[in-house]
Amino acid sequence: MRKVLSLLVATVFMAGVAGVAFAAPKAKTAAKSEGASSFKTFAVYVENASKDNHFAPSRWMGDFGDLKLNQACTESPRSGNNCIKITYSAKMTQGAGWTGIFWQQPANNWGEKKGGYDLTGAKKLTFWARGANGGEKIAEFKMGGITGEYPDSDSAAVGPIELTKEWQKYSIDLTGKDLSHVIGGFCFAASKDDNPNGFIIYLDDIIYE
Repeated sequence: MRKVLSLLVATVFMAGVAGVAFAAPKAKTAAKSEGASSFKTFAVYVENASKDNHFAPSRWMGDFGDLKLNQACTESPRSGNNCIKITYSAKMTQGAGWTGIFWQQPANNWGEKKGGYDLTGAKKLTFWARGANGGEKIAEFKMGGITGEYPDSDSAAVGPIELTKEWQKYSIDLTGKDLSHVIGGFCFAASKDDNPNGFIIYLDDIIYE
């Protein structure tokens, strides 16, 4: 199923899928230079509406009608006052049998727009995740991989991952990756086959380090 999801996600990168539009933040360059020692942490999400957040969860893929997203969830966040809550019904609203969300810069960017961030010097992308019940299966968490006229400069992923009820920290290794142009900051993909009854999952503190 993971191979099927990878092919489906790759197809979506090329064609795009109707999703939920978000206002695009102004593009800028992340703090970096002179190697990894000078890289400052760069957040995708730390708290709802935080000025430190970057990238927008703007492309809902596959069965996007099966998803609900709450970026201001107060149900036992890992830190601060909020976390991200994602509810997946697995009703196959679009008939795809899988779903996912891509955090992009600017919003809804499948490589046809200028933008993104230079994250040169980052060594890993870390994030915290938990499931409402435990046993929720995520086929893949990833960054990058979007193609087009202005594509991501590289990609990296981790998965499959089975979540627990407790917060766990996960890491995507970015060693040796070209991070000079990152428009796809974070992504997850999951399938109905792995989660026939859907799921509720929580994410927090998604950070390039």
